[in-house]
Amino acid sequence: MSAIVTPFPTPHFRPLQVGFDRQELARILDLYGRMVAAGHWRDYAIDLGREAASFSAFRRAAERPEYRIEKRPALRQRQGMWALIGESGSVLKRGHELVPLLAPIERRLLKLVGE
Repeated sequence: MSAIVTPFPTPHFRPLQVGFDRQELARILDLYGRMVAAGHWRDYAIDLGREAASFSAFRRAAERPEYRIEKRPALRQRQGMWALIGESGSVLKRGHELVPLLAPIERRLLKLVGE
């Protein structure tokens, strides 16, 4: 008699794709909506991959994204899993929390509204 043994997932199980949870996405989309209302952004894209999830915000759909918010869980223990990447591809800010990472964009939004 032969038995089929199915192994349990190991503790190091990695999901097939990285994504944003509901609270993270709500925070990002709230900022996006305010930037759209201020007339600064017009389009966005979400990319969910094996290593990272990213949210890109565009001034126009045909251009490179002005900002990219990236979540890389593999960097959680080192420099933080969140990164704010500028239009040139350079990392503007990195951290363990999403809210402080969005602070430079929030400040820019205040300047846009104040003008």
